Amino acid sequence: MDKKFPGKILILLAISITAGFLGGHIGLNSKQSLAVSVFLASVLGTLLFWDFRLAFVFIGTSVLLITNTIDIEHVITFASIDVILFLVGMMILVGLLKESGFFAWVVQLILRTKNLTARKFVIIISLVAAVLSTMTSEVVSIIFMVAAALEICDYFEVDPVPYIIITVIATNIGSAATVLGNPIGILIASKAGLTFEDFIIKAFPLALVSLLAAIFLMLFLYRKAIKELDKNIKDLGANELLINLISVPIDKQLRIGLGIFATTIFFIAMHHRIEILLGLKANTILFTIPILSSGCVMMWKHKRAREYIEKDVEWWTLLFFVFLFAQAGALKFTGVTDIFAGSLANYAGNSTGFLIGMVLWISTIGSSLLDNVVLVAAFIPVIQSFGSININLQPLWWALLFGGCFGGNITLVGSTANIVALGILEKEKNIKMTFFRWLGVGFIVGIVTTSIVWVALLFLPMYR
Repeated sequence: MDKKFPGKILILLAISITAGFLGGHIGLNSKQSLAVSVFLASVLGTLLFWDFRLAFVFIGTSVLLITNTIDIEHVITFASIDVILFLVGMMILVGLLKESGFFAWVVQLILRTKNLTARKFVIIISLVAAVLSTMTSEVVSIIFMVAAALEICDYFEVDPVPYIIITVIATNIGSAATVLGNPIGILIASKAGLTFEDFIIKAFPLALVSLLAAIFLMLFLYRKAIKELDKNIKDLGANELLINLISVPIDKQLRIGLGIFATTIFFIAMHHRIEILLGLKANTILFTIPILSSGCVMMWKHKRAREYIEKDVEWWTLLFFVFLFAQAGALKFTGVTDIFAGSLANYAGNSTGFLIGMVLWISTIGSSLLDNVVLVAAFIPVIQSFGSININLQPLWWALLFGGCFGGNITLVGSTANIVALGILEKEKNIKMTFFRWLGVGFIVGIVTTSIVWVALLFLPMYR
């Protein structure tokens, strides 16, 4: 155990208890103060003791229940079980794609690019990483894109760090484009009543423009590294690499796996229209289709069904989400978020434009330091509370989505994709990323892409 563990625990308790006492002095009642203290303790526990994050949310939620700050019924309501089941279904489908060789096939396509140049390589890995993240989530995308980047960097004997950073940045931007790209997308969709079509119409174009801007910036910022890669490509020749690649055939299993996944994506994309046609409640098809498809997968692959559930579903992460969402819900249940929303609205003078900027930049900066799911879970009840004072919530939801996704590019701990990619880099190449090496590029890209979103949300009628 870390020798600093006791000291960190004391710091955590001191901050949480102090926050509770301060809450009482600014007008919060005892249950509101306790809800704030417990949530803050869970957030700080996640930051200071990442490996113990599940323990903190378990203990925190238990304290809320024992003190009657929230009841069992509302814990279940706020736990967003619909979101959790959606993620379970998608994780099983992604497990099928991995087993079928889909991602190896994608990597092969990248490496088989004709007349490969360094600029073309940067553009291709950026676009493919972004597209993969829109369909399979940022974490799955980054695992396979890092493998592709490392393979080609090894062959051409160049430093892989710039290309790992490029891949991660593109992945995080792409994750904002659809409801499938990031857990916060499906969480926001479920709470805001947004559909897959809403994301395609409003989030996808803005993510695409931001991605193109990011690619342009990274081509400029890494121009020396790109020049070196171009030289090595000319010296070593890409053809030898392509000849030595192991071919990944599109066999029956891959075709069936792609068919199931494509069908799932189709029905998710059309869920709103199907729900209207069948007279179902909003998002019923959206949340049901991944579960139905994963059920079919487990019927087809019945011998592997248990492995899909036990190995491909990230239960540790999902349970963390369940209890974190419940604690964030306790803030709403006790009225803390209503008070906070009212204070922000008074400060902003009920100006939606000012609130858009506040939500966007707070979520951007916050997600650069804190896991974006934690940040979004805390912010959702606040935005919901704005509805009670007749403020248009639509642009605020988009501000929260893009801030949560784009802020993750600013620092090396800003998103799960960043941490996963750097873990692979350290394990495979024994290369440890420094904070400032990442910040030098991530800060510029993060600020520019977030500014693009800010302008769009303020001035384009489609977001109002």
